[in-house]
Amino acid sequence: MSTTLAPTAWPAPGPLPEGGAWRFARELRAPSDGDGTVLQWLMRRHNSFSRAQCLAVYGALCLVALGIGLGFWFAGAPAVLPLAGVELLMVGAAFWLCSRHSNDAETITLAERELHVEHRFGRGLDRAEFRVEWVRVEPEHGEGSLIELSGQGRRMRVGRYLRPELRMALARELRLALRRECARPVTPDALVEQQR
Repeated sequence: MSTTLAPTAWPAPGPLPEGGAWRFARELRAPSDGDGTVLQWLMRRHNSFSRAQCLAVYGALCLVALGIGLGFWFAGAPAVLPLAGVELLMVGAAFWLCSRHSNDAETITLAERELHVEHRFGRGLDRAEFRVEWVRVEPEHGEGSLIELSGQGRRMRVGRYLRPELRMALARELRLALRRECARPVTPDALVEQQR
């Protein structure tokens, strides 16, 4: 017989930290025809090298390996040069695979009573839009797991590019921003848009 404990819900969001600054979000200018502020959360994969730096490191590695291979070729060991070429092809393939994911990111934008979520991974792109009145922010499994945004029959998981101990703080911040957006008065233009 085994026992399974369900995770507790995350605590309700409190007020903003001193100074009113958001920890993860940044405030952008609202569109000229809209009112209020636009909040955006941008979480990126941590990369040690940019694509240009990766290419420079690979070029330097090629020069060194081919120089050593040519040295052995002239010294009478011709098998070293083809092996160096195979090694460089394998390292180049690994660098290429890593560089495909160098622009992976999650972007969450809260504007005009809508939450837009976008996850870029390699060449793929997942998008979802939620009305702020219907979106739920919950842990996927428990504390430290990915954050699941759900509503209107759609689901998105965010927080992949944050350390697990920071995901609860992001969820609190998202909940607070959603509550503030729900509390904001609705403009007549927004009412017409909602009725469509």
